[in-house]
Amino acid sequence: MSERTRLIIVSGLSGSGKTVALHTLEDSRFLCIDNLPVTMLSSFGQHVTSLGPETTGYYAVGVDARNPMNDLEAFPDILAELERVTGMRPEILFLTADEDTLIKRFSETRRRHPLSAGNLPLADAIARERDLLAPLQSRADLVIDTTATTLHQLRDLVRERLVGHNQQLSLLFQSFGFKHGVPSDADFVFDVRVLPNPHWEPHLRQQTGRDAAVARYLAAHEDVESMYADIRDFLARWIPAFKRENRSYLTVAIGCTGGQHRSVYLCERLAAHFHDGAQRVSVRHRELS
Repeated sequence: MSERTRLIIVSGLSGSGKTVALHTLEDSRFLCIDNLPVTMLSSFGQHVTSLGPETTGYYAVGVDARNPMNDLEAFPDILAELERVTGMRPEILFLTADEDTLIKRFSETRRRHPLSAGNLPLADAIARERDLLAPLQSRADLVIDTTATTLHQLRDLVRERLVGHNQQLSLLFQSFGFKHGVPSDADFVFDVRVLPNPHWEPHLRQQTGRDAAVARYLAAHEDVESMYADIRDFLARWIPAFKRENRSYLTVAIGCTGGQHRSVYLCERLAAHFHDGAQRVSVRHRELS
């Protein structure tokens, strides 16, 4: 098997963006197969790893709830068999969104949910799908919640975090506003609402944490510097442990009230600090999108 061979398993809830993710990978020269039966994963892995070390292989397969329930429940065993017979450790991307968002998307597109057979209401079909795909989500390397994500933003996230992956940890700093909800796909969430808020300064209210005037205002406060140093040192202490466990993805979410000033400023500073070549660093400001 070529050391450059990659297999990404893309799964998630219907309406959460699986097709967009697969198309983005396909545009990035991955060979993509949608709705592959999970029982065929081992055979597929054996095939792509038998192509020889001269072959650079990038593959992605979509797995969804149309698989038989027993096969989905056996996914951990199927994954272990794939790793045993091929020596390959696939990456698993799982896409999700909240119920209201999924219902709205199905209503707007007038699509039929794949599990809404007979008289099963859409909300019940979504809940059923969550249960069926729980074994895949529990093993996911990267979970992306697309509730507040547009199609363009999802494409960018897939490119930033999956395309060009080269064994380095992919570290994402994401700012958000608590009044818009806490991101469900974060590994660490830090609450910085205790810090001085530029929102209450009239000349700073319409600016963001990326603007120089806001940065100067926040940097002048000792509490802000202490919070930054504490988060920085915590991550510096624990990121190596995640790398030792072969984690490929780590998402750090920092929230303030509206997601405009404090969280944005701290994400930008932390990203600049950790952008030293030892990991791939990206930044997303959810409420500025």
